Amino acid sequence: MRYGVLRTDVGPHFARFEGSTAHLLSDPPWELGDQAAGSIAFDPAALACPVQPSKIVCIGRNYAAHIKELGHDTPAEPLLFLKPPSALVGPGDVVRLPPESERVEHEAELAVVIGKRAKNVAKADALAHVFGYACACDVTARDLQRKDVQFTRAKGFDTFCPVGPWIETELDPAKLRIQCRVNGASRQDGTTDLMLFDVPTVIAYVSRMMTLEPGDVILTGTPEGVGPLVAGDALEVEIAGIGVLKLRVEG
Repeated sequence: MRYGVLRTDVGPHFARFEGSTAHLLSDPPWELGDQAAGSIAFDPAALACPVQPSKIVCIGRNYAAHIKELGHDTPAEPLLFLKPPSALVGPGDVVRLPPESERVEHEAELAVVIGKRAKNVAKADALAHVFGYACACDVTARDLQRKDVQFTRAKGFDTFCPVGPWIETELDPAKLRIQCRVNGASRQDGTTDLMLFDVPTVIAYVSRMMTLEPGDVILTGTPEGVGPLVAGDALEVEIAGIGVLKLRVEG
């Protein structure tokens, strides 16, 4: 099933989507929101960012070809960093290029949305803690990443974490095609089975360091093909079984 957020006349609403109908929810779906708010016609142009996490946990260097293209060493265990929730934007929104950076790049990724609190979970039990999956882009100021060595500034700017267009709950994350297009031209094209650390491994690992709360988001790494964004670009992230997250890039 698909869940997301719609902009309405009375403000944003979580909703469950069925065809052209949106069943409005009283609470976030991972909190077992009911349908007391009624149903309305579904307008894709009204979609907003579908997540409200307490934290966004990201996995760096999780695809061998991406590691090679950036000239890094392969990690022995998942490489973790965080993005602030203030970086979130949704479908149709703008990725803004900050004046502090001269090289901002796209990184198309599978986002995992947590549905049940996870602390010290076993790999075999990890997927039971997932609510669903979405498209995401780990927008990165590459020059600042290289300058700072650590990732906080380079990946933490406002608008640097697009997620959407909705959350798909009925999906197997083991072998999904991930694509990124800029102005219609293919930039990235990979599959999740090429991850060094798969989704269950990542969830189990992260849950050892920090408690994952319902609604939290994990970005699982990007395939090779990352490249620059400039003002005026049309950016798309597509994942099989989920859909297409469309964005605009502005200076």
